Amino acid sequence: MSRILPTQTDATVERSDTPAVLSLDDDETRDVIEALSSETAYEIFQLLNETPATPSRIAEQLNQSVQNVHYHLENLESAGVIEVTDTCYSEKGREMSVYVVSEDPTLLFLGTEDDRPSLKRAFKSFASLLGPPSILLAAGESISRFITAE
Repeated sequence: MSRILPTQTDATVERSDTPAVLSLDDDETRDVIEALSSETAYEIFQLLNETPATPSRIAEQLNQSVQNVHYHLENLESAGVIEVTDTCYSEKGREMSVYVVSEDPTLLFLGTEDDRPSLKRAFKSFASLLGPPSILLAAGESISRFITAE
């Protein structure tokens, strides 16, 4: 018997070439840092960087409760670092949101709003030389070291 409702998603992790740039004097920066400050939230974010997932799949992979995963997903979504990309259905027919990292990568820099235009120009030049995947990999490594140092 074939299913009427999809139980799998065909969503993929896609990133744009234009990063969102956050500075220390930006309220959005505080939201991103707070959302990623929990070990569980950080693990969820890393998982979603690899593949889109439903809350139940995330809970299963990270050995967490679905309620705890929902809490962190809400915080990450409010901070703008993840988003709902698709919907699929459980075996019982319940609708489930499929989460993925936001399309625009986020770059956090230790400067002010006044420094933002020159930083964006420098980043675009640097990205065109190395390619966006290299930049994202380097940024991810830096964030990982920052969070594990705490």
